[in-house]
Amino acid sequence: MKKLILTIALLLGATTMNAQKENGFKKINVQQDFAENGFSYFTGAPILAAGDSVKHNAMTIGWGAIGNVWGMQRPSVTVYVAPKRYTHDFMEKSKYFTIMDFADPEIAKYLGSHSGRDGDKAKALGLHVAYTKNGTPYYKEASSVIECEIMYAEDMKEENFRNDVPKRQYKNFSAGIHTMYIGEVVDAWKK
Repeated sequence: MKKLILTIALLLGATTMNAQKENGFKKINVQQDFAENGFSYFTGAPILAAGDSVKHNAMTIGWGAIGNVWGMQRPSVTVYVAPKRYTHDFMEKSKYFTIMDFADPEIAKYLGSHSGRDGDKAKALGLHVAYTKNGTPYYKEASSVIECEIMYAEDMKEENFRNDVPKRQYKNFSAGIHTMYIGEVVDAWKK
């Protein structure tokens, strides 16, 4: 039985390891090949996905940071997810997440205005899910995918707000104060 499980795991690993290439993606080195401006990247409304092959969700994100932390050769992405968002539960349970860009801005609009609690958003958009070698979901139709391993997560706290910007942001924000997730970039692909 153990041998059968190992064989299946190896076959699944072989399938997912080539999934990006099969879906038209080429591996990139984010420290050398990422040409987007880190100060404006998140204004393009990339998509965050988390979960596994059984259940996952994706949402539009407009806040984030690109850089490095805990080492100059450790590229990282920081994302923020409000606790009442459906994706928050997936982020809390996942070891990895992906960030994707799409050529069609309607995808970000739809994913940002509908909840996965109410139905399969990917299916509604005609998107096809695939998985990285780590089992992290992404959509085949994306133009780029960045996979991150979560290194750190923390709930932002009102007592730590230092000026009026976050106070104003959360004054009437019903989804709650965001959780910050810092992910080390473990892989990236672009079409």
